[in-house]
Amino acid sequence: MEDATTPPSQPELAGEKRKREEGSPDAAVQDAPSAPVASGEDASGGGRHPMWKTSLCSFFRRRGAGAEGCSHGDSCRYAHTEEELRPRPDGTWDPTSDRAKKLRKVAAEAQEEAEEEVTADEQSLDKCLLGLPRGWTADRLKTFLQDQGILYATAKKKKGMTVGFVTFESVEQLTRAVQFLKENPSGGKEIKISDANRRSHQKVRAEGHVANGTAIENGSSPATPAGETSAPEVVASSKKSARDAVTPLAHMPYNDQLEHKKHSMAQILKRLTRNARKACPPAIPLPNWIFKSKEIGGLPCKLEGILESPIVDGYRNKCEFSVGYSLEGKKTVGFMLGNFREGVTAVEEPVNCPNVSEISCKYAQMFQDFLQSSSLPLWSRVDNCGFWRQFTVREGRCPAEAVVLQQVESQISEVMLIVQVCSTDVDEALMKEEFDKLSAALIQGASTCSPPLPLTTIVVQDHKGISNAAPADCPLIPLLVPKGDQFEGGAEDKTRIHDHISNLKFSISPTAFFQVNTLAAERLYTLAGDWANLNSDTLLFDVCCGTGTIGLTLAHRVGMVVGIEMNESAVSDAHRNALINGIKNCRFVCGKAEDVIGSLLIEYLGSPQQHIAASESNYVINDTGKNEDTINCPESDGENMDSSTEKNDNGENEQPGDRSVDLPTCCGDEDIKGDSVDRVNKEADSSPDEHIEAAVEQNCGEASLINDEPTDATSADSLEHGKMCQDSSSIQNNNGLPASACQFKNVVAIVDPPRVGLHPTVIKALRTHPLIRRLVYISCNPDSLVANAIELCTPTSEKQEKNKGNRGWRSMSAAGLARQRTKSMPNSEPFIPKRVMAVDLFPHTSHCEMVMLFERMDYFSVDKHYVSC
Repeated sequence: MEDATTPPSQPELAGEKRKREEGSPDAAVQDAPSAPVASGEDASGGGRHPMWKTSLCSFFRRRGAGAEGCSHGDSCRYAHTEEELRPRPDGTWDPTSDRAKKLRKVAAEAQEEAEEEVTADEQSLDKCLLGLPRGWTADRLKTFLQDQGILYATAKKKKGMTVGFVTFESVEQLTRAVQFLKENPSGGKEIKISDANRRSHQKVRAEGHVANGTAIENGSSPATPAGETSAPEVVASSKKSARDAVTPLAHMPYNDQLEHKKHSMAQILKRLTRNARKACPPAIPLPNWIFKSKEIGGLPCKLEGILESPIVDGYRNKCEFSVGYSLEGKKTVGFMLGNFREGVTAVEEPVNCPNVSEISCKYAQMFQDFLQSSSLPLWSRVDNCGFWRQFTVREGRCPAEAVVLQQVESQISEVMLIVQVCSTDVDEALMKEEFDKLSAALIQGASTCSPPLPLTTIVVQDHKGISNAAPADCPLIPLLVPKGDQFEGGAEDKTRIHDHISNLKFSISPTAFFQVNTLAAERLYTLAGDWANLNSDTLLFDVCCGTGTIGLTLAHRVGMVVGIEMNESAVSDAHRNALINGIKNCRFVCGKAEDVIGSLLIEYLGSPQQHIAASESNYVINDTGKNEDTINCPESDGENMDSSTEKNDNGENEQPGDRSVDLPTCCGDEDIKGDSVDRVNKEADSSPDEHIEAAVEQNCGEASLINDEPTDATSADSLEHGKMCQDSSSIQNNNGLPASACQFKNVVAIVDPPRVGLHPTVIKALRTHPLIRRLVYISCNPDSLVANAIELCTPTSEKQEKNKGNRGWRSMSAAGLARQRTKSMPNSEPFIPKRVMAVDLFPHTSHCEMVMLFERMDYFSVDKHYVSC
């Protein structure tokens, strides 16, 4: 009988410890006969399994020891050293062994060398150089090639990139360049060369290429035969049409589109809650709206649904058509099938695009037919050269009450055509000849259609930049000017069309911003006005006002509107629109919002420090239960300011051109309304061409309605006028607050920024001024809205953190950057997200407008107070 203390035999122990799944090679080894053999015995002989010693023992891999470190002993079925390891029956080695790692490395190097093998034939003379210094430009690359004696046809490189493109004239040049670059590395680093693919715009080329900006003859490039395209573009665009690229949701019923967008907006809004929670300083408790977000699925406030568009098809009043080559190499006017950054330059006609009106499609076809016979080349996005760049159609509709939704296109009464070109290295006489032909072709095409198409004006925009996004001051050349314009002025003033929103008529210049869906914009502006809680005691700041559509449509509901816009032509349109509609309580300032918002807030409301100091020292609790904060001024202050106003009206201290809208004074309500209305009436009677005037040195771009007096002033007069405006705007009451702050009990800001969102300076100014109690944010990019809302709504600590110059911001998201900026935000009362709703201005696309209402808590958190001056 065996002793109870005797351990079981090693083979049995090994069998217990090494259970493998049935069917695995190791399981087969376990099922093999386990008769012990000497370690030096040939495992392939006898009854040993073919997988014997073909895998490293786990003890060896873990501890690096031999058989003596393995508890299984010499009978272990696994190898304990690299020398003991045997190849498997299929010729492979254990993947964890050194032999297998070396074999994989050799195979990878061989594959890399095979990939680096450059094709050298007549059909592939376009090559890509990899590993170039980032600081090199195209000239530096050319100098390098010339110094090395490398012959080539063309060489291109952009600074900041490690890739360059070289085209050789022959196979001999290519072979020599490849051999030389392999043997002579630059700066100790080898410059690799690989094949490059031509893009679709290069398929149709002149036989002798384009010389002096003129295409000699259309033909097929030998590098890319006609009817073909480069490999990247085939992959990116083979499954896409213009309809798929521009209107990706067109295949869905409209109700499903709305649900899809609503769900997307909800997911984006949840980021606001998460990022605000992260940005909140540790020493400050989380706001209540963050706690309550758990009850509504993580949203900052309840998403009140999505407002549908009154019209779904053909709603766009502005269509920007790209000019380029189709996949078949034909000159085409339409939409790109993808992003240029993804290597896609192919353009296809706007066929079956439901968001484009039939009129726009017809004009795009007319321009495309004209390009087939034009002697000037199309713009190349890769070479950054060419003449014809872009074609834009802008439409103006009849008043809303006359629009029948089923016949929207029949209500288009005015059309503006904008042709963007690049006149670099193009003969002026040839260019004028082409413009005459183009104008005649478009006019004839519009008149021969059945029914005839409306055509109001044709404008040429000469833009010499790389991107098609031209600056606002880009030169405009009118080809067709409308007759009978009621306003006198230059050609630029006459190249306008008109549209209607809320029964108001709006004049639109070529570069001015105007919502692309007019009828849906009416609903959008009505919603913003309702949420803003406007009344006759409201001062409305319209930030990024464009042509003044928001401010003018809401002007009858407020006491005064102050609009801010950086586009000078748009500000001119805003003044013209105010005159057309007889609106007299609006003032529009031309300048970047980040440059003028601070001075305007101080001008009308006083600095935040002044208001806080006055409030803390002079507030009196209102026991009568009033629901509004009021600021009253003593009669003495009103009399003093009345006298100063009369002095200005008499003209004693008034400089030439000093005709901006006067600041409201702190006299009685009747005097305020009478004075301000009389002054604005005078200003509204003036010509629109006289109203652009510099008011303050830092607000040199400010424009306002002026009287019928000459606007010509010398530099000294302008400086004196700026000083005069500064002095008049700095009139203060006993508490140091500006006089204009005493008129309005309610201050509201409505912002409608571009896709990038508000500038941090604008956010800081709105956030830190305590008199702005309500803010309505209209966003065409919900991602930027979330980033701006983080800064507006996150609590701040009394101790600010200075930026430490961290370069990691380049890789941060917009929300991450906003969280960083909240650390340096001055201590101020945060806004609270109250309401949010989506508005579908872009049916059939994934884009959607979003309106969010922000409010602050009542003054001093609980009680209502008023300040007595």
